[in-house]
Amino acid sequence: MLPLTDLMKRAELGDVAITGDRNVAISSVATDSRQMEKGALFIAIPGVTADGTQYVPDALNKGAAALVLAQKTKTDVIATVPVMRVQDMRAAVSALAAAFYPEQPKHVVAVTGTDGKTSTADFVRQMATLLGNKAASMGTLGLRSPEIELNDAFPPNNTSPEPVLLHKTLQQLSKAGIEYLAIEASSHGLDQKRMDGLKLTAAAFTNLTRDHLDYHGTVEEYFAAKARLFEVLLPEGGTAVINADDAHAQELIAICLTRGLVCKTFGKTKSDYQVLSVTPHAGGLDASLRIEGKEYSVSLPLYGAFQLSNILTAYGLLRATGAAQDALVKLFGKLEGVRGRLERVAVHKNGAPIFVDYAHTPAALENILRTLRHHTKNKLHVVFGCGGDRDAGKRPEMGKAAIAHADSVIVTDDNPRSENPASIRAAIMAAAKDATEIGDRSDAIRAAVNNLQEGDVLVVAGKGHETYQIIGTQTIHFDDAEIIREVVRSL
Repeated sequence: MLPLTDLMKRAELGDVAITGDRNVAISSVATDSRQMEKGALFIAIPGVTADGTQYVPDALNKGAAALVLAQKTKTDVIATVPVMRVQDMRAAVSALAAAFYPEQPKHVVAVTGTDGKTSTADFVRQMATLLGNKAASMGTLGLRSPEIELNDAFPPNNTSPEPVLLHKTLQQLSKAGIEYLAIEASSHGLDQKRMDGLKLTAAAFTNLTRDHLDYHGTVEEYFAAKARLFEVLLPEGGTAVINADDAHAQELIAICLTRGLVCKTFGKTKSDYQVLSVTPHAGGLDASLRIEGKEYSVSLPLYGAFQLSNILTAYGLLRATGAAQDALVKLFGKLEGVRGRLERVAVHKNGAPIFVDYAHTPAALENILRTLRHHTKNKLHVVFGCGGDRDAGKRPEMGKAAIAHADSVIVTDDNPRSENPASIRAAIMAAAKDATEIGDRSDAIRAAVNNLQEGDVLVVAGKGHETYQIIGTQTIHFDDAEIIREVVRSL
């Protein structure tokens, strides 16, 4: 229990208007009336699809001790409890959540960028664990930690969780002895200030390519959301790990240096952690690296040169926590690929390997196909679609990427959501004239597997780790890897 006045001081909200008893005891913080308990501070976040102010009566009926409303919110409810009104609701909810649940793991590191966030965060978790620490990662794959109960309770596909869940989970992890946490920082989460209140040791930027323009509107606004991690959230003296190969690198480096951050770079161009050469082979890839002036030869059981970028990003984040250089490099060859990220899920009876990958942007799809071309002796096949209710402009771009870099292309459904699936496919097909259109994703996978010849390679892209498909308002079980293995078994 915490008096409301003490909570406000911790949150540093300044001069906030409050009606009622400022010393009322607060037992928890909630933004969802369905999940709140008696004595909670209920924060009614205004919105379009779900407006928290509509649930104030429900919150009061369930025993809310106090309310937080937006400054201009109008409500007919006559509150019988203290009411706090704030100007910036999104900043306030993060500040209040962080103040009520103040404990965090010793080292929290964040990763932002269009691609590579999930793999990088998981590589941080794996390496920190291999070094003998209790570590966790949080993001698209949910919560991965030694604490099974916490993992099971954390919602999946939650790249940047809402602030109350985030900070409550951070405190639970800290109390469980977790010292290292790597968290994915999405552009939505950064823009909506969901990540505010994190006590960061380091942060990384992987890259920026077209995505989420349905939300951000322009690439410039998309980049601005990513840059906020370094402009606002990473404290002075913290370490920024930047992809030197990205077109936005210099702009981001300038921001970091202006703020007094330690700036480290990685990539193929001259950088602190540099990739000198890469040799793909049947079991993965060999590489030559120059890290902090010292050269290393490494062999990785992973597919895709881009994995080196993810590994070097993870290396930089852990170096910022004080981990030793040579000790970290020795772990590179022990890393396991992340579920749904260029994951080899089956092998055709003729020896053709079959992969699934989460690539759902034009750049990511092109990158995956370029990568697999190095492992292909005969023809490269791809099955993919595009999600509904998302950036429609990337659909023809993905069609162009597929046709340009694969020998055989099947366009199918992804998660059409509320859109007409045929219309989504048509937008892709307009730029992929030589592709085959098979709407049913299961049928598309089956056709692609049956068409494989010796020396071919197939990748089913777009859904990766996901085990569901959203059609209209229905969410049905659907796992690309599961379908592929069924088809292979039936050959």
